[in-house]
Amino acid sequence: MAASKPVPPALLRDPGHCLALGFGSGLLRPAPGTWGTLVGVACYWPLAGLSPPAYLALVALLFAAAVPLCGRTARALGEHDHGAIVLDEIVGYLATVSFCSSGVAGALVGFVAFRLFDIVKPWPIRQADRAVGGGFGIMLDDLLAATYALCIVEIFEYLSFAYKLFQ
Repeated sequence: MAASKPVPPALLRDPGHCLALGFGSGLLRPAPGTWGTLVGVACYWPLAGLSPPAYLALVALLFAAAVPLCGRTARALGEHDHGAIVLDEIVGYLATVSFCSSGVAGALVGFVAFRLFDIVKPWPIRQADRAVGGGFGIMLDDLLAATYALCIVEIFEYLSFAYKLFQ
């Protein structure tokens, strides 16, 4: 994968680009996606107390808002899914922990699982990443990675509650 072009710092002055760039976390090296996911972790904690329907509605709203924001920033940077665009990782992590009820342990498992699936991109994530363009394409592969990671979190929680590992 070729290195992404540098991001003009002035882009962060625009609120939409600033959001798409994860408040600047997407500019951090190495592994901007991991830095962006850490912003997602920070966003998760104040939201964790929401009721499941409210939390899911918020994640769906964030996903819908992120599609045009990420697409706009990709166009401004002249590159589909530029490495600095990390709003998809933030929303993807929030989707991963949608049903997390095991606190820090579940959030950590979600972080590791989401990063793993987002990096490795097993079927059909890689195919979707290549086939779907624009802001929706940027968001879709992370939503699929979040779906896999959410399954890992739920398996972890089932096992941890069944065997009283974190109680």
